[in-house]
Parts: sequence; structure tokens; C-alpha cells
Amino acid sequence: MRTILVVDDEPKIVQIARDYLQRAGFSVVSASDGTGALATARAAKPDLIVLDLKLPGMDGLDVARELRKTSSVPIIMLTARVDETDKLIGLELGADDYVTKPFSPKELVARIRAVLRRTEAARLGVETIRVGELTLDVPRMHVSVGRRAVTLTSTEFQLLVALARQPGRIFTRGQLLDQVHGVAFESYERAIDAHIKNIRRKLESDPRRPRYILTVYGVGYKLAEE
Repeated sequence: MRTILVVDDEPKIVQIARDYLQRAGFSVVSASDGTGALATARAAKPDLIVLDLKLPGMDGLDVARELRKTSSVPIIMLTARVDETDKLIGLELGADDYVTKPFSPKELVARIRAVLRRTEAARLGVETIRVGELTLDVPRMHVSVGRRAVTLTSTEFQLLVALARQPGRIFTRGQLLDQVHGVAFESYERAIDAHIKNIRRKLESDPRRPRYILTVYGVGYKLAEE
């Protein structure tokens, strides 16, 4: 049984999420603040974390930043509708998706399942992709540039795989969304920029002058062919 950690300081939200997730077959643990979230994540080793950004004391962004130092556990952020900047910062810190409050519990369950499917699909695939010095071991979710290993989240990895399978092809943001979600969410397209920025920061020796993931202005992105 997959374990989901729900982090929110509103008991009603935690209870609603718990009820729907348990009904969907998940085990649920919870925390109400950032310190508790980190402790529970270390102890319970959840398969995914649902993380509210507005937490007392250590906020969700600080929690995500701390988690990403040692873990690639998938993270879905809970954000207020107006927190566009926080959403993008959270995605740059390595969150895989976000759900806007007030949210539909059924949508939350669907998003959790989608992120877990992506993670599982990446591990079960049998493929090694090489483009120039870039090597992607798809089943193990390993990326290297030359001899240097690069750690990506599951969403970042899937985006890079989509680009690397067709070097030189220009992908729109909507097409890249379709690779990681199965359906292009128009309101989420700006999040692709945040994920690409994060991949470049990890992949490129100089992210301001990328060699691998190139911007095609007005259209989208492509992976350099060599």
C-alpha cells in the first residue's frame, strides 16, 4: 500500500484528504507544520507528499528545499489561488505538481495517482538514451553528463526524457505538459518554464548559456542534437 504524507495546518483539510485517499486505497500520515513534516517524512518514508505552502513557522517552500537536499520523493503543493509566484518557486525547488485551494478531493486523488504513475513508469521502462554527453538510464531514473551524475525529480526526468527521445524536435509547452500529465492544462503551462529552469540549473555548466535544452522563442523548447 502506498503511503501519502499530507501536510496542512487546517485539520479539516487533512481529514478530507485522509478520507478520500484512504477510500482510494492509500495509507495516510499527516503533519501540521514544517518541522513535523520533515520528521514524519524521515520516519514514514512516504511515497508522495502533499504539502501546503502556508505553514506556521517553517513554510512549505522551506520544507521542500530541505527535502530536496536528500530526497526525490514526489511533492504536490497545495497553494492559494493567488500564490502564482509561490507556485513557480515551489516547482523550481523540485515540486512535481500543484493543486489550488479550494480543491476538489477527487482532483487531488487523480493528481496523486498521475504523479505516482509517472514515477513508476520511469522505473519500469527499459531504455538508455544518449545524446552527445548526455545519458539517461530510463528504468533507473539516472541522468549523467559525461561522468557527472545529475539528480532530477520524476517530473523533471520525464520532461528530459521527452526531449531526449527526439533531439532537435521543438516541443511547445502544451506538448511537454501532455508528456507528463497526459492532458495539457493551459493554466499550468507556465510551470513548464519553472521545471526547465530547474533542469538547466542541474544539467548545464552555465544555465544562462544552455548547451542542452534550448529555448525556441515564441514556441517552446528542444534538446540540442549534439
